[in-house]
Amino acid sequence: MNMRRTMLGGLGAAVLAPPLVMHATDPKAKPVLPGSPAIQSPSALSQTYFPNSIFTTHEGRKVRFYDDLIKDKIVIINMLLITCRDGICPLMTANLRAVQEALGSRVGKDIFMYSMTINPEYDTDFMLKSYAKGFGVGEGWSFLTGPKADTEVIRRKLGFYNLNPEVDKDPNQHTGMVRIGNDKLDRWCVMPGMLSAKQIAYAVRNLA
Repeated sequence: MNMRRTMLGGLGAAVLAPPLVMHATDPKAKPVLPGSPAIQSPSALSQTYFPNSIFTTHEGRKVRFYDDLIKDKIVIINMLLITCRDGICPLMTANLRAVQEALGSRVGKDIFMYSMTINPEYDTDFMLKSYAKGFGVGEGWSFLTGPKADTEVIRRKLGFYNLNPEVDKDPNQHTGMVRIGNDKLDRWCVMPGMLSAKQIAYAVRNLA
């Protein structure tokens, strides 16, 4: 698994215990445990932290990143490449499909899943639709493509980057992790995308 990247606010800790939570709107914020008064109040900062860049879903729908995808939602986000070199992307997509199953009918209601390509020049909405169909992706999970510059901004805002610029140039370095967040409460965590579906689903529910 590719895990050599520096995540926004630091990497999440073991998920068997409650996952570490941090404010995504403050890259320097220290993680705090769920239940701390520091994370109980909703934050309006995420509205200015996340841009409203336009992306296209695998179904051809145009969406605004913050207003349509993040605002007031619980979200699971990962980056992928259809042609990822180390093979982690299809394995992770299959695992996230199991997460979708574990979360049941909540996906598409108050929980939403997003997989954003970091190779938009190749991974068009048509390609992503075919890819999603191959995994039997259900309602509430969108695969996203958009302008390269906007994708790069979102990638960094979500913390999928490496401080070493040479390492950061390799798109395969930015797959393998998932960012989970509750925008209403401004609570966010990160964890390896190949943890068991049960562990990831637990972390998602824990942020609700």
